[in-house]
Amino acid sequence: MKRLRTILRNYFLTGLLVIVPISVTCYVIWILIKAVDSILKFIPAKYLPETYLNIPIPGLGLILVVIIVFAVGLLTRNFIGRKMIHLGEKIVERIPLASILYVGVKQLMEALILQKTKAFQKAALIEYPRRGIYAIAFITGETRGEIQRSTEKKMVNVFVPTTPNPTSGFYILIPEDEMKILDMSVEEAFKLIVSGGIVSPPDEKDRK
Repeated sequence: MKRLRTILRNYFLTGLLVIVPISVTCYVIWILIKAVDSILKFIPAKYLPETYLNIPIPGLGLILVVIIVFAVGLLTRNFIGRKMIHLGEKIVERIPLASILYVGVKQLMEALILQKTKAFQKAALIEYPRRGIYAIAFITGETRGEIQRSTEKKMVNVFVPTTPNPTSGFYILIPEDEMKILDMSVEEAFKLIVSGGIVSPPDEKDRK
């Protein structure tokens, strides 16, 4: 009986590990689709397929957003579109708060999507927030310019994410010789952070 309970318990836990991530993912996607579909409220009813089909069509707003994004990208690729974007950027740059927000978001999107720079190059181990306590950080590049000239050691830019939301965190600068580059990939380090240490990647030495 004890062995049977163990087997049933293992089957149940395995089922949870499969069902819970899928359920949460589907739920979040459904919420996002419903949120995007809210833009349809601004479109006259006579232009909506739902008016003629008499049934709601989930995801129609998402399809509309994809079409709009594609159209903007197509427009921006030609000469007139680039001129319009450049003019719009000039106007935004004259608005104090909006210019800071726009430039920051644009640079982040260029780093993540256009891959002009590698957003997170490697995962590293640093002593943070004080000596004796360690945290996983992502190297974002070498420190340059005035900040590097103001320090005695070669500095590195790192991003220290928070748990369980790694999209927020802290940007710090650390001497290159005071950090340990990890063998784990950036993706594995993200899983470790999001799970709060529950999902630990296998040791590279064990793989060899």
